[in-house]
Amino acid sequence: MRHLSYLAVLAGCLLGTAPLELLLGTRVYARSRRLALTLVPVLAVFVAWDLYAIAAGHWTFDRRSITGLRLPGRLPLDELLFFLVVPVCSILTLEAVRSVRGWRAGDEPPPGRPAPGEPAGGRPASDGSEGRDGSGRGGGGG
Repeated sequence: MRHLSYLAVLAGCLLGTAPLELLLGTRVYARSRRLALTLVPVLAVFVAWDLYAIAAGHWTFDRRSITGLRLPGRLPLDELLFFLVVPVCSILTLEAVRSVRGWRAGDEPPPGRPAPGEPAGGRPASDGSEGRDGSGRGGGGG
């Protein structure tokens, strides 16, 4: 079972941040284009970095802690998943804080306009421009 430990840590990260999406309505997964635009540069840089480090012999992985599935360049599948899971969990956390605090990122649609890709009159975007209670104060109460 030790060969699944890397995946278990990643699963724990996803399970730990899932309530942020479900309970606070961060809509990270629903805004797939925005998420992809965030993840693609991260993947490109860190996969290239790892491939170089592996090829040069500077970076290795404990074979007992990974699944053993390797991608081209001897990159473990577990490592690629790490480069997806950790940024997604970080984004979920940031969006949750924004939601609770009422912080704006500057890319939200004007009030009353649907978010791109969202139907007019559809579910209001939970983009951090309102608090959880819809008051714009950043939280439930006070």
